[in-house]
Amino acid sequence: MSGSSLDGIDLAYCHIKETNGNYSFEILTADCVPYSEAWVNRLRNLPLASGKELWQSHADLGRHFGEVVKAFIGKEEIGNVDFVASHGHTIFHFPEQKFTTQIGEGAAMAAACNLPVVCDFRTTDVASGGTGAPIVPIADKLLFCQYDFCLNLGGIANVSAKNSREILAYDIAPCNQLLNAFAQELNVDFDDKGAIAKSGKVEGKVLKAIMELEFHNKLFPKSLDNSFSTKSVLPIFEQMATKDKLSTAVEYIANCVSKEIETVGEALGLGLENATLLATGGGAFNTFLMERIAAKTAVKIVTPQREIVQYKEAVAMALMGFLRWEGKANVLSSVTGANKNTVNGAIYLS
Repeated sequence: MSGSSLDGIDLAYCHIKETNGNYSFEILTADCVPYSEAWVNRLRNLPLASGKELWQSHADLGRHFGEVVKAFIGKEEIGNVDFVASHGHTIFHFPEQKFTTQIGEGAAMAAACNLPVVCDFRTTDVASGGTGAPIVPIADKLLFCQYDFCLNLGGIANVSAKNSREILAYDIAPCNQLLNAFAQELNVDFDDKGAIAKSGKVEGKVLKAIMELEFHNKLFPKSLDNSFSTKSVLPIFEQMATKDKLSTAVEYIANCVSKEIETVGEALGLGLENATLLATGGGAFNTFLMERIAAKTAVKIVTPQREIVQYKEAVAMALMGFLRWEGKANVLSSVTGANKNTVNGAIYLS
């Protein structure tokens, strides 16, 4: 898994088991391999690059992914791998224009690690009229069914909610994209536990301006491209002290999360006082952010073991690869608005 926060490549060696329609999983070992500074800059600037540069990066990143996987298997002495499931790295996501682009060429990856690769998990849904995001809710439905809500605080925050009949999910707001960008102004990779944000103050006018952006008034299903953060949100924070940017960003994310939990909970008839929410993603390690979310919602927030917090999305990719391998639907139309549940993923044999 490679997320929009560009913190690295998440690898999880998983066992997925299905018995009479019931699914379970185990993470046997996992790791996060940081991107080099050269790769961070290359991926960050790729949306403005030429077509040739885009396709060269698609091939190069696929080889890099394959080499990282091969090294991980060797380091962890993993003996049996059925296939590698790869999300790739999102460069463009414009479902309203009928396209989405995740780079990291599957054929190059398969050749580099000498294993079958399943990848490209969004395009069939987009072609079928869906938003192509979020795609993790299939794991929320099959692997984390005991929770009413699942909140992912990654580069972009998204939420899923379910009752006994259906599941709904969608993107909420930029999350670690903002927080990490501001932390890096102070020459640190991230705001550890939200300590810097906690020392700042919320700028009310800035917060109001961000909350009034058109996306936050749209009904679900909806999804975000990375450019929403860079083009629409970050410019509103100019001319502020960095600690105040972080404090205001935390309040913005917490406001959006609480608002959308209430909205989707109401749509599904979920009473928040008796509901449970599973919080994962890098933002779940931000103590101050979690305190602000908890202060604004009545749901019981559950933070699982660190391994699941960090690698839940990688587990979801393993599940999506498993379902694709079996020819079963792995993206849900109730989440994306597509005209049907779809089987997503291209398979490249080594």
